[in-house]
Amino acid sequence: MCTRKKQGFTLVEIMIVVAIIALLAAIAIPNLLRARMSSNDALAKATLRAISTAAESFGTANNGNYPASVDALTAPVSGPPFLNNNYNMNAKVPVAGYNYDGTFTSTGYAVTATPAAVGQTGSQQETISTGGVLTP
Repeated sequence: MCTRKKQGFTLVEIMIVVAIIALLAAIAIPNLLRARMSSNDALAKATLRAISTAAESFGTANNGNYPASVDALTAPVSGPPFLNNNYNMNAKVPVAGYNYDGTFTSTGYAVTATPAAVGQTGSQQETISTGGVLTP
């Protein structure tokens, strides 16, 4: 009769593997969070530029008069909209980690993107105003 010794992993080997996985996770997770925050920052700037371009195009099409609200950009009277999304403007509902707030008058506009949680969803507040001037 032949007896075979059962083989498997020892507790020490399993603990070493778990420790290595925990170490790799401790290194990778902060980098992933920073990358997500950086992408949110870039998206906020791109969104502000899109809103500014839409407002400037609206002003050009309406004899220099800017829109009274973001709704005028998303649902124009004739033709295609200048902007496809109102980005929950003034609603305090974050879009990709940022809240958008805007003031529109017939003579100009100012739109601000504020991180929902500074240091977690975004790094700083950005503002774009009449003429496409982006300021941190």
